[in-house]
Amino acid sequence: MYPFVRDRGRTVHGLGERLRDGGALVVITPVVESTPEERRGIALDEDEITLLGAGWETVERLDADGLAFLVLRGPCHVDTRAVEKRPTTGHALTGALAVVTDSAGRVLLGRSRRGMLELPGGKTTGPEDFASAAVRELAEETGLVANPADAHVVTMLVDDSHGVPRLTAVVRITAWTGTLTNPEPDKFDRWEFFDLHALACAGDVFVPAALAIDAVWPGIIPGLPLATSYPIAAAQPPVPGEPAEAARLRAAMTQTVIDGGWAPSAPVQEALRTVPRHRFAPEVNFLAAYDGGDRAVITRYDETGTAISSVSAAWLQADMIEHLGLKPGAVVFEAGSGGYNAELIAHVTGPGGRVVTVDIDPWVVRRTRRFLTEAGSGRVTAVEADAALGAPAPLVPRGGFDASMITYNCWDIAPAWREQLTEGGRLVLPLEMGGYTRAVTFERRGQVLHALHFTYCGFVRDQGQQARTIPVLSLLDGGLTLRFEHGAAADTTGLEEALRGPRHEVPTGVTMGANAYFGSLQLYAATTLAGFCRLAAHQEPDEGVTGIAKDRDAPAIVGDASFAYLIHVKTKDGDSPQDKKWEWTVHAFGEQGPALAERLADTVRAWDRHIRAEANDQHADPVLTVHPAGTPDHALPAGDVLDKDLCRLVFRWPGRDVPPPRPVEHSGADIVTKGV
Repeated sequence: MYPFVRDRGRTVHGLGERLRDGGALVVITPVVESTPEERRGIALDEDEITLLGAGWETVERLDADGLAFLVLRGPCHVDTRAVEKRPTTGHALTGALAVVTDSAGRVLLGRSRRGMLELPGGKTTGPEDFASAAVRELAEETGLVANPADAHVVTMLVDDSHGVPRLTAVVRITAWTGTLTNPEPDKFDRWEFFDLHALACAGDVFVPAALAIDAVWPGIIPGLPLATSYPIAAAQPPVPGEPAEAARLRAAMTQTVIDGGWAPSAPVQEALRTVPRHRFAPEVNFLAAYDGGDRAVITRYDETGTAISSVSAAWLQADMIEHLGLKPGAVVFEAGSGGYNAELIAHVTGPGGRVVTVDIDPWVVRRTRRFLTEAGSGRVTAVEADAALGAPAPLVPRGGFDASMITYNCWDIAPAWREQLTEGGRLVLPLEMGGYTRAVTFERRGQVLHALHFTYCGFVRDQGQQARTIPVLSLLDGGLTLRFEHGAAADTTGLEEALRGPRHEVPTGVTMGANAYFGSLQLYAATTLAGFCRLAAHQEPDEGVTGIAKDRDAPAIVGDASFAYLIHVKTKDGDSPQDKKWEWTVHAFGEQGPALAERLADTVRAWDRHIRAEANDQHADPVLTVHPAGTPDHALPAGDVLDKDLCRLVFRWPGRDVPPPRPVEHSGADIVTKGV
């Protein structure tokens, strides 16, 4: 029956283990040579019979009537050996590439005789490991000397070269000595150090070298061919290196942020002076990375060209960190990774602090981890997860995080952010209200979040569970669109017909000069008016009927086949900006347009009386509380209620007397929507 046994080797080995000392295993099997062809499936050939006896001390064989009788004694007496095929056949290309930077953080590349840029590296020799091979090749090709202890295999890359699989070890050299030379002029014209931001336009780069550079600094070389990467958790130390220009620009950026009043505390100021922002945005030059503290660096776009990841403007990062109210040793949660902001927080919290940063995009997390390894403090942990679910449970400290920061626009507030926050801890997040975003600082008091501060801002949109589809209605063949940013569309029946009728205009009597801040008016209207939406124009003002500038939008309200919207009309011109003046004016269409216009005009006048201030930074903010979804109306304080999916927001504006409860109504309607 032996020919019918599957896993013969395992079966015979198992039976051998059960033999007593001196016992024998007898196998009887038909032999192929003595078996008719139609029955040879039940027989063994000589190779199989020989294999059957492998690993036994003695094998006795008797043959009779076409059968082989094997008596096996002394199992497992032969040690396992590793043997080679003869002759060997090459099935893949293997090698190691050394990634080396100088004291200014520039990467070493050689211009090869093949007309392309290459990293130092080559094939391994004998039993040589990849790190040693990279060190040897570095010395042979460039004259630079490194200790194998300073060579760290960070990634194994697998790709294809002309149909042959290729395995490349990416070895990060963290320290070296010597003088750069060209010992192999027959292979290379010269070696030189390149700025990282210049690699996007460096000409031809050998594919494995380009992939290796991307493994260390993801994103700095665009349009790379596909490869499979196997990151290795090497204990690589941070690699120092920056030019004097970067240090000078960082100092200037820090001073600009301080002068703007965004970083009043010494710990935040010192973090800005210390953490190398350019090393978390290596695809741009130093001027763009630091740029006076007022510029975000976009680091990733989606397939539509929309920015989905960035390093935010330094002034905004400083302001949000200041409002976290961090103390030494604090443990902080960050949603939306990139590395730089987390390192600023880690610097503020000091050696005893810790930051957990979470992002849903695997590429962003890989990039963040690499940059933290290259230039981080070792106190930031980057995790791939949906930030709407909070941090993974094992990373949440007992009692919750001391503070949390969300670094993308949030239409809603995830319950996990409140639940994972310690009592009295602060949560700072960019909250969308009617499509207008403010970085709001909240303090947790039980199950309620209380707003402490508002900062005008803008961030990339949310992804994952919190990603939203905003209802959008197109009017006049795409010349206008209505965006219902609260999430539910009002009844828009009859608006096309209303636009063909007369336009009603209501001057509000409220004026403003150049550079006046009116963000508080937008937020006031969005959180107090039923039927609120935003009307956007996609044609020049003289081509349409609204008077709204092309590609701009205006606060609007809709109802009863009518709508009204707010614009500003120039009432005084002058040679200098200080001489110019504008008046807020309401335009309306439809039978109920005049009534809607008066309601919107009254809102502007109330804002002017109770919210507006002479100085742009002195406008009044609402008292805002955030309550869990499902909180009954009678448990809410007085104010205007804005319901989200996961929470209920209650706004109490100065001068506005609203009895509890009064939700801001947004009745649903069946309209065509598109993702925004």
